[in-house]
Amino acid sequence: MTNYIRNALKKLDKLTCDQLHEILIMAENELETFREVLVSVIKGILVCDTRHTLILTNPHAERLLQIDNWIEGCEVVWALIRDREISDFLQETLHSGYRVDDKEFYTNEKGVQRLLNVSVLPLVDKGRGHGHVTGSLITVEDITEKRLREVRLRQAENLASLTTVAAGVAHEIKNPLGSLSIHVQLMQKLLNQAIDNTQLGVDENSADNISVSYIKFNKHITTVNEEIQRLNKIVVDFLFAIRPMEIFPVKSDINRLIEDVIKFVHYELEEAGINYKLNLERNIPAVEIDKRYIKQVMLNLIKNAIESMPDSNGLLTISTESDEQQVKIHVKDNGSGIQEADKAKIFEPYFTTKIKGSGLGLTLVFKIIREHSGEICVTSNPGEGACFTIKLPLPRHESRLLVYDSFDYVV
Repeated sequence: MTNYIRNALKKLDKLTCDQLHEILIMAENELETFREVLVSVIKGILVCDTRHTLILTNPHAERLLQIDNWIEGCEVVWALIRDREISDFLQETLHSGYRVDDKEFYTNEKGVQRLLNVSVLPLVDKGRGHGHVTGSLITVEDITEKRLREVRLRQAENLASLTTVAAGVAHEIKNPLGSLSIHVQLMQKLLNQAIDNTQLGVDENSADNISVSYIKFNKHITTVNEEIQRLNKIVVDFLFAIRPMEIFPVKSDINRLIEDVIKFVHYELEEAGINYKLNLERNIPAVEIDKRYIKQVMLNLIKNAIESMPDSNGLLTISTESDEQQVKIHVKDNGSGIQEADKAKIFEPYFTTKIKGSGLGLTLVFKIIREHSGEICVTSNPGEGACFTIKLPLPRHESRLLVYDSFDYVV
C-alpha cells in the first residue's frame, strides 16, 4: 500500500479530486493500522530523529520508562526518562552512533523492581541509498518474568541432579542400616540364649554383677536398635519424598475412606483420651484418588493432631463438603496450634517443631495432594488448634443433581 501511495504522489498534479480523496483515505487507514501495531506490540518502541529528539513512542515504552506529557520533536529522549542510568546510557550511545543490543537495567516501578532489556539501533532509509541514517530506534522489553523462569528452570535442573545423587546416597545408607538392625537383633537373641543356658535370673535389684550388666547391656542395645529403626524410617520417608510418585487413581467414596481410617486409629485416639467427631456430607461425589496415598495423608494429619493435644479433653473433627468443582476435607483439632511464623514453613522438608520429628510428614502430605492435582492449606492460631483443609478436584464430567444436609455423630 505504501508503494502505491508513493507512486501516486509522484503524479500528484495529474490526479483528480476523487483520486486524491481515495489516496488520503488509504493513507489514514495505513496510519491507523500502524498505530494499532504500536499499541499492541509487547515491546516498548521509541523513535528519534537525527537530533535525538523523540518523535514517536508507544504506551508500553511510556509505562516502562515512566515518560509523561512529552511533546513530539521538542526534547531529546534521554531528558524524558526518569531512570538516571538508562538516561545516561541513551545519551552516550546516541551521541556515539553505535548500535547496542540487549543492555539490561534494573528499575523500580511503584515499589516493584523490574529488569528491562534496552536496545538501540540506527534507522536506515534504504530508499535514499545505502547507509542513509534518518534517526534511531530504541526498543525496551520487560524481561523480569523471563529471567525468573530461567532461574527457576536452572534451579529445577540443579534440584533434579541433586535429587538423583541424594537418592543414590540414601539408598546406600538404607542397606547397611538394614544389616545393622539384623545383627543387633541376633546379638540380643544370643544374649538371651546365654542367660537361659546359665539359668541366671535377671533382677534389676540383684547384687549379681552379671545380672546388672545384662540389664544395662540390654538397655543400650535396645536403644541402638530403636535409633536404627528411626534412621531407617527417615531414609524411607526421604526416598519417598524425592522420588517420582506413581499413582493409580480410581473413583472412590471419600467418606468411606475416612471412616476406615478412623476405625484404624480408634484405639490410639481412645488411649490418648481424644474424642472425635465426623461431619460428613451425605452422597458426596466420588473423587478419583489412589486410596493408599490418601489414607496415608489422613493418618499423618490425625497423628499430628493427636500429638498437638496432649491433654485428655482433646477433640478431633473431620468434615467433608463439596461444590461443583471440588471435594473438601477438613481435619481440625483443638490443640496447641501453629505459630504465625511457622505456617509458611510447615510443608517444607525437615521443618519440625517436634523433638524427634523427621520433618518429612507434612512434606509427604503436600506431595501426595499435589500429585492428585489438589491443594492443602492450614489455618491456625496459637493455643486455639489448627485446621488442615484438603481440596480434591472432581472429575470434569461429574455433575451434582441434589444436595443433602450433612450428618453429625460424636464418640
